[in-house]
This record gives sequence, structure tokens and C-alpha cells, in this order.
Amino acid sequence: MAKVTIDGHTVEVPDGTTILNAARLVGGETVPPAMCYYSSLKGSGGKCRTCLVEVSKGSEKDPRPMPKLVASCSTPVMDGMEVKNKTSPRVLDARKGVVEFLLINHPLDCPICDQAGECHLQDLAFEHGKSATRYEFKRREFEKIDIGPYIQLHMTRCILCYRCVYTADQLTNGRVHGVMKRGDAAEISTFIEKAIDNDFSGNVIDVCPVGALTDRTFRFKSRVWYTKPMDAHRDCDKCCGKAVLWMVGNEVYRVTARKDQFGEVKEFICNTCRFDKKEASDWTIEGPRMIDRHSVISANKYFEPEPEHTPLLNKA
Repeated sequence: MAKVTIDGHTVEVPDGTTILNAARLVGGETVPPAMCYYSSLKGSGGKCRTCLVEVSKGSEKDPRPMPKLVASCSTPVMDGMEVKNKTSPRVLDARKGVVEFLLINHPLDCPICDQAGECHLQDLAFEHGKSATRYEFKRREFEKIDIGPYIQLHMTRCILCYRCVYTADQLTNGRVHGVMKRGDAAEISTFIEKAIDNDFSGNVIDVCPVGALTDRTFRFKSRVWYTKPMDAHRDCDKCCGKAVLWMVGNEVYRVTARKDQFGEVKEFICNTCRFDKKEASDWTIEGPRMIDRHSVISANKYFEPEPEHTPLLNKA
């Protein structure tokens, strides 16, 4: 076990734990943001650089500070290590620079983006972004394309976090999409004349931190903060069958996997549950879902049962 202090909070964690996961045990504002790291996906992390932190003390044996900021998602803790996240001006300044780079080619289309309200980049921009851009050159532009019957790719919004690639690689037998080209020409795309169409393809929608991969069956139907997230389950022979129903009245507008307070899915669901079971009668509704992380979804406190929803819960 190793003791590490993050923003003045000390926690004891097993050897080999990364600074980011140690911070998640502390919780609150000590947790660095992460756009590419996903704890359930092997190989993720180290690409977006939003989780940079300052190590002001390396360890008890070697108390020298690390000369540069380090990626907390890939740096293991040492016994006696001291880390600064929100308390470091260097970290906050670097994070502003990273956000500025992430937004260089990103379109200003939050008002029409279906990811608004659930977008980690939107939250990051509000907290660390600048009020104006210094970028004067032409932004990268791509046409929206359908990469299967259920998924639309809006490459203009993509930040190349690789999450969708790792998800398809580790959940399915035959991945048919990936990162094409290199450098500033790199883009997510499918192989020639291929479409993403397998039992777990819809999970790439859930892991995308921005609005690059969206659910075609839900697009422009409703803003997410106008819907009620309800925990529900069903007997499914392909997956765990545990999901969240996003409802308006008694109508199911979309189905997603359950995410934790860090926006990560621990149990992925199949396409049958996600796209084919859109009736409330298909599910056993457990009750309103509590949204743990800061979000406009939780602003209306849907996790508190409301009188008009009680009959629906009793009926289930």
C-alpha cells in the first residue's frame, strides 16, 4: 500500500494505482478531468492530456518534485507522493491550453448538438476554457455520415480520444472502424464499404465524450434535460440487461447503459436492449436514477420521485 496526498487530502491505495484513480477515491474537486481514459478499456489514456497534474513531492525516498506536469491517468503513485491538481496554478494554466487545443477544430454547435448536457468537453470548456479563440485559420470540416443503421458520425466534433476504437476492439469479434491517416489529417472512419453493425456496436455512443457518435434513433427528439432517467432491467441472453430509460411521460425516447459518477460504463449493453426495446412494458422499471456527477440533468432533481410518475412505477 502507498500513501499519497492530493490537494491536501491523504489516501492509502494499493501499489500500482494511478494518480487519477487515487484521486477518484478521494472524490470532489481533487479528481482531474479525463477525456480519453476509461477504466474498463485496456490501453486507454495518455492521449488528451486534460488530466495533467503537478507532483510536488516524488516519494518519501526521493522527495524531489517532478520537473514537468504528468498525466495522472498513466502515472502510478509512490509512497509519500504529494500531488497538486486544483491547487496548482501550473496545472490550471496547462489545462486551459489543452482545452484551447481541443477546441481548435471543434464547431460551436452546442445549441444543436444532441450531446449537449452530457458532453464532457462542454463541461471542461465551461470550467477551463477561454472566452474567445485565438485560432484564425480554417477549421477541419467533414460531412456527417451514417456508419450503420443506428449510429451517425460527426467527425468535425471528434477529439480523437480512441475510446470508440478500444470499445469495438474489446467488445466485438470484428472491428470495422479505426483511426485513418496521420497527424492533422487523422480521422475516425470505417473500412471501405463497411458499416458498424454488431450486437454491441451501440456502446461506442456511450463512451464518446463529445457529440461525434450519436444515436440516430434519438437525434433531435428531445433535449436530455427534458427527459426522465429511470433505472430499469430486463432478462437478456446477450448482456446484463441493466439500463437507463430516458423517458418523456410514459414514452421511452432512448436507452443507454448505466454510467458512474465519472461518466464511465461498467456493464455494457447489447443493441437489442438499446434499440429494439423502446416500450416501457419491455422493462421492469426500478425507479428514477440519481445522476452522481455535476450535470444539467440532475438540476431538475429527477432522482426524487414525483407524484405524477408514481403510477408508472407501481405498474412496473
